[in-house]
Amino acid sequence: MRGYHVAVVGTTGAVGTRMLKMVAESKLPIASVLALASKRSEGKQVPYRDGTLTVHETTDDSFKGIDIALFSAGGSVSKRFAPAAVKAGAIVVDNTSAFRMEPEIPLVVPEVNPEALRQHSGIIANPNCSTIQMVTALEPIRKAFGLKQVVVSTYQAVSGAGQSAVNELLDETRAALDDKPLDPQILPTAGDKKHYPIAFNALPQIDVFEPDGYSHEEWKMIHETKKIMAGDMNSDTIKVTATCVRIPVPIAHSEEVYFEVEDDKATADDIREALAHAPGVVVQDDPSKQVYPQAMNAVGSKDVFVGRIRPDAENPRFFHMWNVSDNLLKGAAWNSMQIAETMDAMGLIQPK
Repeated sequence: MRGYHVAVVGTTGAVGTRMLKMVAESKLPIASVLALASKRSEGKQVPYRDGTLTVHETTDDSFKGIDIALFSAGGSVSKRFAPAAVKAGAIVVDNTSAFRMEPEIPLVVPEVNPEALRQHSGIIANPNCSTIQMVTALEPIRKAFGLKQVVVSTYQAVSGAGQSAVNELLDETRAALDDKPLDPQILPTAGDKKHYPIAFNALPQIDVFEPDGYSHEEWKMIHETKKIMAGDMNSDTIKVTATCVRIPVPIAHSEEVYFEVEDDKATADDIREALAHAPGVVVQDDPSKQVYPQAMNAVGSKDVFVGRIRPDAENPRFFHMWNVSDNLLKGAAWNSMQIAETMDAMGLIQPK
């Protein structure tokens, strides 16, 4: 069968399993799929379409004959094996932070900056999940009305920290309901000194803190947004700041996005209309009927949901927007596969 030979690295993880699902549902002609992971997962079976795939250990030789390699196994794995995949002739779409801030590597959300794909040299970076859903909703606003600054507060699901964090949430919730002691080992971030419960809690820390007091997650949202929307991670054409909070929700991030447009005649209805026609965006906004996006309703969807669109009562040209999306799909697996589909549509990749 003529078609793309695809490798998925990290197939036993929360994102990797969904990457396989996105490959199975893709519009691309798929000739074969190779499931890759660490040595300890070798021989395991992972679901694919109506059957299963056998997991193989990732090595430098894994990518012979591969056209597209989707990576989601951690930054160290990407740094170790992505160059080998490119050397073997594959296009790498990397879902980790390993390459996002390298100036020569495109950081892409297909609804926002597909033209950046033309500058790739074998590796394309997939942005952070919280950044993806925000810029997907902001881009149609920027195009129609201009965009001067963004202030975002996130309410992020624990699956952003991996399946082990989801398991910790569920274990802590059961323990708390049974009046048993909690023993947090992972959150707010496994690499930091202290760990706190997430059950019935909100943690204003995602990733480690930088010297300036911002968490690294907040740093990523600021600089990734600038790189995607302005072409430069340090651009001053759009001002961006963020506060990122982990909440006890398994899947789907929520964000309160406060933004300033350039057009002083723009109204909430105008913004709602622009978003209603935007690809990948679904407007759910009728406060009179209590219609607005909710995390539990976004799970399993590839779309970004927006609502609570309203002008700021104190500041002209400022608006509020509530933004929700499945962080494992649009925030990771689907955006990665969407990049591959976009490259195919643009003629930037063809089956060998």
